[in-house]
Amino acid sequence: MFSKAYSGTIHGIEGLIVSVEADVSDGLPLFEMVGLLNSEVKEARERVRIAIKNSGFRLSSKRITVNLSPADIRKEGTAFDLPVAIAILTSFGYILEENLKQTLIIGELSLNGNVNRVNGVLPLVYSAMEQGFLRCIVPRENAGEGAVVEGIETYGVSTLREVINLINDFDNAKAEKVDFKKIFNKNLDNEELDFSDVVGQLAVKRSVEVAVSGMHNILMIGSPGSGKTMIAKRIPTIMSDLSFKESMEISKIYSIAGLLDSKALITKRPFRSPHHTITTTALVGGGRNPKPGEISLAHHGVLFLDELPEFQKNTIEVLRQPLEEKEVNISRLNATFRYPAAFMLVSSMNPCSCGFYPDRNRCTCSLPMVKRYLGKISKPLLDRFDICIETMQIDYKELRSKEKGETSADIRQRIGIARQMQMERYKNHNIWFNSELSPRNIKKFCKLDSKEQSLLEQAFIKLNLSARTYHRILKVARTIADLDQSEKISTKHISEAICYRSLDQKYWGE
Repeated sequence: MFSKAYSGTIHGIEGLIVSVEADVSDGLPLFEMVGLLNSEVKEARERVRIAIKNSGFRLSSKRITVNLSPADIRKEGTAFDLPVAIAILTSFGYILEENLKQTLIIGELSLNGNVNRVNGVLPLVYSAMEQGFLRCIVPRENAGEGAVVEGIETYGVSTLREVINLINDFDNAKAEKVDFKKIFNKNLDNEELDFSDVVGQLAVKRSVEVAVSGMHNILMIGSPGSGKTMIAKRIPTIMSDLSFKESMEISKIYSIAGLLDSKALITKRPFRSPHHTITTTALVGGGRNPKPGEISLAHHGVLFLDELPEFQKNTIEVLRQPLEEKEVNISRLNATFRYPAAFMLVSSMNPCSCGFYPDRNRCTCSLPMVKRYLGKISKPLLDRFDICIETMQIDYKELRSKEKGETSADIRQRIGIARQMQMERYKNHNIWFNSELSPRNIKKFCKLDSKEQSLLEQAFIKLNLSARTYHRILKVARTIADLDQSEKISTKHISEAICYRSLDQKYWGE
């Protein structure tokens, strides 16, 4: 007897529906699985066979063949255990095949028949909804993330026997429900962090405000203890709240990476801060079974690279392409996987190995040592930073001052106004932030009068800027003008933007 169930596999961050076909016939007793399977899927034969036995179902000696279609796409993971078992039991008559129509089934089986959680449920359920499926059956631990997808019923199950009872009696079953208002009203985990805690550093806080307003990449240079890391950790507190669409995109990535845990959705902007010993694969993504890396986990949020020169040079150099294209493509023999990577890069570094250059009273590094240290950051990578700012040492009076600085809420309000201007300006151009402007769009939205053009030309020649840096100065100037609620870019906006790109001449100039 032939039967069919439906499951899915992950391709990049999208789900791909897979038909699980089972045929039971007379002949030599055999259990065979085909369909371009990797080792975890092939091992499902033993898990399924024993789980069925331990759940109290008897399979007579038959020839069992299971095919996972389409057969030209590699199947990975353990999420096929449950649908394979259901397809086989349907062929043996324990389930009506009619009940499997428009039902997606996902889950790993233990040998005792329990259903274990798997990664990637959210994108699989979302794809099933888009293709018209009515319901999905997922492990109990994954029920929350599956239930956030509207337009499809999600049922959480704990055992194989529970699944069979559910399929045979859908009419009396209750689907999982999620309270979206409750999810998005939860307090942020980092609510205790606030920019009012940062003493002094007015110029740095201003540059961070500009960077967040237009999602510009920023590099902070300064001696140890000057507050670089403290400021970076507070950047998410001044970023706008996630929209539901952004939350869904991020949650898909975290679901595939197995980082959702008990959360149904990611409701705050990510802040990822990998250690400098991170490998290229862990940073960008990939591996034997491709998975998203840190740059994708920072999608719509912040990727903070502390002590940038301490990272392996070949590791940070691979950031250059994703920073431009806002995605990363991992190529394999059988497929190419695309992971989104629209993140704000925030980096910090010391000006030399000891950290005190150019203070020759404290710096113990020779000039060749300083150049060698700074040389770990290549010019092409440096060009990807829209803003370079220096953090200064705080004096004793500032530390003892009882004056409170601006709160994150105050800064976020100004940024919200600038963001609203950008959304209105680019509503018909598929652009969200000023940092995303292409050279063609820069000509359209960053027009300069002759006075401003002359100022920028002088800076271009004097600072020996590249074409990429020229465009980045214009995009930053556009953001500064938005913070001033001005549609026209004036000389003061250009001047401030140039200042944010003149610091690299101090350290990396000839």
